[in-house]
Amino acid sequence: MTSQELLDRYGPREAMEYDVVIVGGGPAGLATAIRLKQIDASISVVVLEKGSEPGAHILSGAVMDPRALNELIPDWKAQGAPLNQPVTGDDVLFLGPTHASRVPDAMVPGCFHNDGNYVVALGALVKWLGGVAEGLGVEIFPGFTAAEVLYDERGAVRGVATGNLGIGKDGEPHDGFQLGMELTAKYTVFAEGARGHLGKQLIARHRLDEGRDPQSYAIGIKELWEVPAAQAKPGLVVHTAGWPMDEHTYGGGFLYHLEGGRVTLGLVVGLDYQNPWLSPFEEMQRWKTHPAVRAHIEGGKRIGYGARAITAGGILSLPKLVFPGGALVGCDAGTLNAARIKGSHAAIKSGMLAAEALAPALKAGRQHDELTAYPEAFEKSWLHEELQGARNFKQWFKQGNTIGSLMTGIEQWLLPKLGFKSPPWTIHRKAPDHERLHAASQVPRIAYPKPDGKLTFDRLSSVFISSTNHEENQPAHLTLKDASVPVAVNLARYGGPESRYCPAGVYEFVGVEEGQPRLVINAQNCVHCKTCDIKDPTQNIVWVTPEGGGGPNYAGM
Repeated sequence: MTSQELLDRYGPREAMEYDVVIVGGGPAGLATAIRLKQIDASISVVVLEKGSEPGAHILSGAVMDPRALNELIPDWKAQGAPLNQPVTGDDVLFLGPTHASRVPDAMVPGCFHNDGNYVVALGALVKWLGGVAEGLGVEIFPGFTAAEVLYDERGAVRGVATGNLGIGKDGEPHDGFQLGMELTAKYTVFAEGARGHLGKQLIARHRLDEGRDPQSYAIGIKELWEVPAAQAKPGLVVHTAGWPMDEHTYGGGFLYHLEGGRVTLGLVVGLDYQNPWLSPFEEMQRWKTHPAVRAHIEGGKRIGYGARAITAGGILSLPKLVFPGGALVGCDAGTLNAARIKGSHAAIKSGMLAAEALAPALKAGRQHDELTAYPEAFEKSWLHEELQGARNFKQWFKQGNTIGSLMTGIEQWLLPKLGFKSPPWTIHRKAPDHERLHAASQVPRIAYPKPDGKLTFDRLSSVFISSTNHEENQPAHLTLKDASVPVAVNLARYGGPESRYCPAGVYEFVGVEEGQPRLVINAQNCVHCKTCDIKDPTQNIVWVTPEGGGGPNYAGM
């Protein structure tokens, strides 16, 4: 049944009204909520979080710059924020197949310096931020997905509707059916993370990306390990470039030593890669076999796994941040600094800037208009200056990793020494990531070794330790605009890349050998990384919200 048919049969939906509705309980959304309450405790604020609790769906490296947190909650240390491990050292390595070259400290670009930063489990920090927000009077609804944007008669956003519960695979309501709720507000803030389901719709509807470069993305594949005490190096931060990426595939590795003998590590692969035979998951497994990486984790135990797309286009791809009735914050807009491989500080700062525009608008009795003060404040902020200085980072790598590395050195190391805060030139990109794939017949196949179950693993055992779960009797949240396209186009021309770019084994072509191929979608495996929504060469796959609470439940990640 369609949404309208359900409303006709069971409606109207229950409605709740707030001053501000925030979609997404990550760093950006919670920072918005906290700052609003700090400014004016009387503002009514609700945060919708699709995970089972704040932090359940959060995945990041993560090395955190505390600058924005210092501004938001100056006494965060006294309040018990889980930033427990300061960075104690930086290693930047260029890898060949068997060797590694360490960049001398004096030659490391400023974007890779982490003095004063912390190695964190971002999910734990977000859970703590959720507690701070609730302590200030913010209402948080975990397990609720914002499935639909609500508009008024003028086309301004007036809130969101949560997803219906109890819809079976056949699209019909069953005994547990419950109609979603409407949460209306004077302003609605979207903080869904990279490639937000509703943010994507808003950008298209309001043409917020008009005149901007196409957004660029990467996928980060991450694991968490426990290692023997002799291998633990608390606070050590390692970044790698080079192998296993080829010259024309953007990517790099990260390996961070947390406290307590834990190591978080992973590989970031640009989703503008060209070879459809490439598998980011398999590249990450292969990367771990390099002697310079293996030495940190061999003999340890893998205890966590996850994957998430990240925005990498930077300020040149940043859409207009406001529209009638609402705003985009954090990675829903694309504020991550790819040069620094950091986004949490940017997310928090963007949320604060939005809140500081929202509060006076509400006090003046305004609603459902454009919060022009938010982008104006952003353009005067240190975050804007930081992103401007890194604006060419991803663009250079489209000309190859050698040129990308060279120009990163010039822009992030040499120019600052010459007194430049920002490069005196700008490099643009024109093609979105999904247009970059070559035909499968035009490029060599990539043969990946079988996993050994000790250092390297398969996708299904990886998904298992992500604690991913979805209610089985529900419509697939991975939808196809045209069911014939996966076989007729993707398999025929590109070799079925969805079976490789998905890090969770969701997409599987069966019946190929029998000459009757079809695509099977194992939606229950989905870790909500959004890679399929981004990389599908025909843009035929559309990620929509599943029932609330479904997806991964990351612990310690």
